[in-house]
Amino acid sequence: MKLLDANAILRYVLNDNEEQAKVVSEAVRNGSFTTVEVLAEVVYVLSGVYKVDRNNVSRILHCILLDIEIDNPRAIKYAIGIYDQSSLDFVDCLLIAYHKTLGLDILSFDKKLNSGLSGNFQIFQL
Repeated sequence: MKLLDANAILRYVLNDNEEQAKVVSEAVRNGSFTTVEVLAEVVYVLSGVYKVDRNNVSRILHCILLDIEIDNPRAIKYAIGIYDQSSLDFVDCLLIAYHKTLGLDILSFDKKLNSGLSGNFQIFQL
């Protein structure tokens, strides 16, 4: 099983380098996984470099999770749902998701994050 980095996932999603996309597609077919850190980088690149809007980033992430394994998929899906309906950055969405799905207490001085921790999000993709 291959651990995919952000560049591999971006080639897979964007298919902007056909040769590399084929290599990644083969790895995905044979079983692959990634980390939450990698997904955060993918979000950063898609939104910052490629200017993909939040709704499409969320859709792309959901599609990635259909093909590629990751730890805590329930929390990741929850974070994607928050990301789609808020202006929070993806890492803050992950922290809120860990709080809501895993019961972890989050210590932060970030007012926007703290507001999100107490917020009620309508998440349907659990």
